[in-house]
Amino acid sequence: MHVALTGATGFLGLRLLRRLLDTHRSVTVLTHAGSGDALQRIIRFFELTGSPQAFTAALPDRLRVVETDLARAGLGLSGHAFQELADGIGTLWHSAGSINLEGDLAELRRTNVEGTRHVLELAAAGRLRPRVHHVSTAFVAGARREGVAYEDELDDTHGFENAYERSKYEAELLVHAWSKEHGRPVLVLRPGILVTDLPPHPDLPSHPLQVVERILRDARHAPGPGTPALRADARPRVRMVGHALGRLNLLQVEHAAEVMVRLAGRAPSGGVDTYHVVHDRDVPVTTVVEVLERLVAVSVELVDARPDTPSALESLLDFYPGMTAYLAHRRRFDDTRVRARLGPSAASAPVGAGYLRAGLAARPWTVPAPPGVAADVSPPVHRA
Repeated sequence: MHVALTGATGFLGLRLLRRLLDTHRSVTVLTHAGSGDALQRIIRFFELTGSPQAFTAALPDRLRVVETDLARAGLGLSGHAFQELADGIGTLWHSAGSINLEGDLAELRRTNVEGTRHVLELAAAGRLRPRVHHVSTAFVAGARREGVAYEDELDDTHGFENAYERSKYEAELLVHAWSKEHGRPVLVLRPGILVTDLPPHPDLPSHPLQVVERILRDARHAPGPGTPALRADARPRVRMVGHALGRLNLLQVEHAAEVMVRLAGRAPSGGVDTYHVVHDRDVPVTTVVEVLERLVAVSVELVDARPDTPSALESLLDFYPGMTAYLAHRRRFDDTRVRARLGPSAASAPVGAGYLRAGLAARPWTVPAPPGVAADVSPPVHRA
């Protein structure tokens, strides 16, 4: 059955696409209209991550790019084009969405909720009755900061840390309603915070910790009007709301994509099957803080509440509350169902300070070599 994928140029979507191309001769990628040359960005990703030249050369023949607008009914396509697209899909992966933790709820709903609604309408219209795989987030669990979040849970009792979490929760409600209305199975995949050990590169999408590091670095170097510039060797103190015993679920993005594709190969129950695609060992918040301190040259102090008299640097960070809310989390995401389906192979390699530094620190870029081929080192690329 032919497979289609939204979000193929995103941080996770590119890894999902690589896995899907292992088992499918061709893939239709639904890209955002007007966002640039998606095919070239995809090819560039595979070049930088060490795919064989023969593989990348074949991509223009293996990928069908369809420009769409998820926020519009009919995906912004003509009626004929919409139906033709729908009738050619046997499996539909929905990975696209906004992950802006500071975003406005109305805007996030247009992308994450209405976008999901329109993708489900595409699935409903297809004559092949395609299977739907919906990528959500483990953080639909909301603002509950302790205890255990289970895969079967979906409620808003505890509220949400930000509009992003609420929009993904509402999208999942749509998925459940659609499955019930149409009597169709849906696979819901809820990843934790996805990371990589590939260093930053201007041609690759960022992951959440890279965004946090960049915000902290920018704030340190722009302390605010009327405030003297910091010496290069200074380590200003930054008070951030968090918990010394907090923990974050950080998972290698490549492993997440592998687990997701394997789960998609399991027989569906007939309703909505939900899986937490998470690491079995959380990373202490203190480890993340130590990595950021080393990279950005600040001294982070975890405090119980926002300071009454924040420094200029702390005031700048207040513009990004969605980024730092998770430093106070101590909950655990249960993944019993994933481990029951996949066994020990669902377990991930450790994510430690060294791994996190590798994915955050700018350094000369080395292209991984395909198996059996000597490594190719491209000219150094440095991030400003």
